[in-house]
Amino acid sequence: MGANANFILECMRKKEVMSAEHELIGEHRKPSFFWLATEINRALFELGTFYPYNALSRCSDEGDGHPVLVLPGFMATDISTKPLRTHLEKCGYSGYGWGLGRNYASTDYLDELVNLCESLYRSHKQKVSVIGWSLGGIFARQVAKELPHIIRQVITLGSPFGDIQRPNNAVWLYNILTNGKGTETVDQELIADIPRPAPVPSTAIYSKEDGVVPWQACMESINSDIHQNIQVRGSHLGLGVNPVVLKIVIDRLQYREENWSKWEPSGIFEDLLSDHRAVRA
Repeated sequence: MGANANFILECMRKKEVMSAEHELIGEHRKPSFFWLATEINRALFELGTFYPYNALSRCSDEGDGHPVLVLPGFMATDISTKPLRTHLEKCGYSGYGWGLGRNYASTDYLDELVNLCESLYRSHKQKVSVIGWSLGGIFARQVAKELPHIIRQVITLGSPFGDIQRPNNAVWLYNILTNGKGTETVDQELIADIPRPAPVPSTAIYSKEDGVVPWQACMESINSDIHQNIQVRGSHLGLGVNPVVLKIVIDRLQYREENWSKWEPSGIFEDLLSDHRAVRA
């Protein structure tokens, strides 16, 4: 089965949980039903733009070979991140899937991801960048908080880590992390820590056209010297194959903490399809 068909199957499986996930979000935070209903078609369009973009992009000499771990979203697997990792490899980076199967949102993944990052750091003798898509971004930020000495940077794609300080805004996350068992089984210290920025350079990429999670929750609380929010145009399910997102990701990966600087669009196309000046709403 080709990569295109595999990605479509991942999208269709995700569609099975999208409506339920959508309903878990409080009414005042719920994304537009129009964006939800058009997620699959928009993601497939973005996938269609990925292949010519990947084939034509000239980035083979940009990467320094450092390891980049890519974490899938809720109910997704490494299949969903394969196009992104393919592009990372083409651009000179060592892309890795998480290798943990389907993302069922278990907090047990955190210990395994810590071990995986430590292993990548030892084998490459370079710090690890971590990219997290949707729920994967929540795990990426938490791992960076555990291992700031070996994490080079974090990039999140539509990851709803913000605005969950109040219980009524976190009910949907409680339900996902506990398989619907309720708030009493959640590690409250973990929930309280999720919105806190990681102490490493971080880029939060989000879309106001996201039909799965509230875009307001996908932003760092402030834009600091090492934290930036970037708004793009596109679907939630297509963020990992969106050419503008890929362009931003490759640009970000060239930086280390000591020379990290904020992203700026380099042309009219990027300027029209993104907003690097985005601040917390």
